[in-house]
Amino acid sequence: MDARLLDILVCPICKGNLEHRKNEQELVCKPCKLAFPVRDDIPVMLVDEARRLEAEGQ
Repeated sequence: MDARLLDILVCPICKGNLEHRKNEQELVCKPCKLAFPVRDDIPVMLVDEARRLEAEGQ
């Protein structure tokens, strides 16, 4: 994924920074406890597509 794109992307809910998890192909917002998928190097920043992280304790 393009590093410049990662620098400007923020969580669509809280506008916070996102952590890129390359192996899982997702962008994580820790405050919102959501993981947004990255498909074919394109981040899917839709809340309906995000995975909740509360089960992982993050």
